Amino acid sequence: MSVLRRMRGVKILKAVSSPVRLKILNLLFDKGPLSYTELMNSLKMNPARDAGRFAYHLKFLLKADLIEADVESKKYCLTDLGKLVIDVAEKIESKAFRRRKKLVRTSRLALEEFDANKIASSLVKEAKMPAELAQKVAKEVEKRLVKSKTKYLTAPLVREVVNTVLIEKGLEDYRHKLTRLGLPVHDVQALIEDKGKNFQGAASVHETAGKITLSEYTLLNVFPRDVADAHLSGALHVKDLSSWILKPEGIIHDLRLFFAKGLNLEKVDPLKISRHPPKNFESALSMILNILLNSAKETCESQTLEYFNVFLAPFAKNENPQKIKDALSSFIFSIHQHVDASLCLELAIPNFIAEKPAIGSSGKIVGNYRDFDDENRLLTSFLFEIFAEENNRKPLTNPKLILKIRPETFNDEKAKEQLLKAHKLASNGESIYFANLCEKDHSFSVFSTSGFKLDADLSGDWEIDTLRTGCLGSVSINLPRITYESEKDEQKFFEILKERVEMATRALEIKYRMIRRHRVGLLPFLLQEINGDRYLRLENCSRLINLVGFKEAVEAFQQESFYESEKTLDFARKMITNMLKIVHKTGKRRGKRLFIARLPDFEASERLARLDIEKYGVAKVKFSGSREKPYYSTINRLTLQDDTMPLKILNSVKQMNEFLEGGNLTAIELGNSEYAPEALFSITQHALKDSGIDLLTYNRKLTYCLGCKKSWFGFLHKCPSCGSTGNIKTFDRFASA
Repeated sequence: MSVLRRMRGVKILKAVSSPVRLKILNLLFDKGPLSYTELMNSLKMNPARDAGRFAYHLKFLLKADLIEADVESKKYCLTDLGKLVIDVAEKIESKAFRRRKKLVRTSRLALEEFDANKIASSLVKEAKMPAELAQKVAKEVEKRLVKSKTKYLTAPLVREVVNTVLIEKGLEDYRHKLTRLGLPVHDVQALIEDKGKNFQGAASVHETAGKITLSEYTLLNVFPRDVADAHLSGALHVKDLSSWILKPEGIIHDLRLFFAKGLNLEKVDPLKISRHPPKNFESALSMILNILLNSAKETCESQTLEYFNVFLAPFAKNENPQKIKDALSSFIFSIHQHVDASLCLELAIPNFIAEKPAIGSSGKIVGNYRDFDDENRLLTSFLFEIFAEENNRKPLTNPKLILKIRPETFNDEKAKEQLLKAHKLASNGESIYFANLCEKDHSFSVFSTSGFKLDADLSGDWEIDTLRTGCLGSVSINLPRITYESEKDEQKFFEILKERVEMATRALEIKYRMIRRHRVGLLPFLLQEINGDRYLRLENCSRLINLVGFKEAVEAFQQESFYESEKTLDFARKMITNMLKIVHKTGKRRGKRLFIARLPDFEASERLARLDIEKYGVAKVKFSGSREKPYYSTINRLTLQDDTMPLKILNSVKQMNEFLEGGNLTAIELGNSEYAPEALFSITQHALKDSGIDLLTYNRKLTYCLGCKKSWFGFLHKCPSCGSTGNIKTFDRFASA
């Protein structure tokens, strides 16, 4: 090597020996050309105090030919030699870093040597960052890790440093895509301890942790920013957020298909054993339980077995009554233990089903369903007996029973006897729901105990429109929030309402597209192919916009009680009719079966009320419940007055229900006294026939003693039987709805 070249090399080494000069080179490498002032500011030098020192360093770099000045832009930039020096310096630093064998504990649960190139690759792959920019970020991350002298590296730590660099460089869009999902160590520990204290089992820890991760993913990477922010702020509430892109909310089953074809589980998993069509009553119940268990993995909420006793009736023909009851009792206990479900019961075979071919043993046609009316009624009686026997200890919270009430029901003596039994159960706190099918255009309606309903309103064919479909999902709108944001300006109120409805419909459309995209891969059981058709008619599922705080919003806007003033009712009607116009218009663009509903959502009612109190203060917010446990109403909660329901209140409910096409639930609160079945039956008859209530249930607050195995009406602090206070448990199905 010549002396001249060696001298030049020494000159370059001297140039980079100063930390200040090296910082100048790195700044120009990272940020590109910079002016004299920009360089000084980046180095945090004072022009008055440090100008001489800075000029000296700058001149040194210019003489070493590591930087050059652009006369036109009046900025300094790196020369090719300067870039080469930076590159060599980084390679030396990187080699020294690797020589210390820095190991990283990766997300694959493996130990690997640190490599900045892997950071660059991740940025390109995950964040879709240009390769050149990714290399620059990776080198900066490596520098910081070297300087930190961290002894123990983990993948989350490296990612945190990457995200810090991205934020500092103003690359927030890339950071957004690179965010790591999951729980901090403290939260995981707290989760394990909380589930342990409440005896919720190890599986619930896995489930909750998974839900949190998937919820974060949906908010960060699936929803548009405005929809995600609306949910987080409490303007909207997306129900079952963690499963939003994975599962439908609820399903209405058609048991006949499985009774005829059997259970072909090989289509779901080749290792599973399929089952032939059931041969007797017990095997039919076993098949139903398997249907529910498989479907439970692919639905968020309750499953509904529509026409349960009608479709099961042929299997009860000529069976021993005691065997039927015993089998039903075991079936109910299995459901109670393992899966959330509702059984829809017909008190007589409906006319439109009566002439349909009845499927019986081994999938054979055994006549028409009208031939099995006696068996249908027998199954209903046995179910009531089983529930009554369990009620001697405490009410069954699951499964729930839905009784279909048709116009002819009130003239059928046998049906009236069954209804009295049902009201006896309801008076004791059982989860009995009464569905209104008294109007002609609702004779094909099906209901879920969550409150959503479906009519034969698509093709006019009740089987296609109401069975093997359900509810895709629901988004709740925080109506009181709109009242506070609009400052009681009616025009502004409806402008904000329109914006929220539009956001809710976009969220529902996203859910439909995401589930449809994955289809069979994520829902192998529900979307299995049977006779050239998918079991679940996904496109026929309803999409619900749920009203949270409807009553509180109207009262806050008008400053008067909901049921006391005609002015409040006028505003309520105007609110819903405006929403209907928006929904019908939006529904034409974004898909069929977009409905308004008023359904129980305990998480939404509590969460949205709490967020509004935090935002506006407890004095301004109109809410239900107490200061300790505030909530917004999501259903019609009515209280009996002198064992009757005031006509004025029922008329108000009727006016609102006419517009709630997606469904609504009315719960009548029972006090702590006894109620005769005949009295409740009379209230139900009046509410359904004269007030147009779609779905009605009676709610009874109960106290149960784990020691005595007895229950009492109302909330008690001490067991009346044994005096225990530690074994007391209280039940209220609609505590915050």
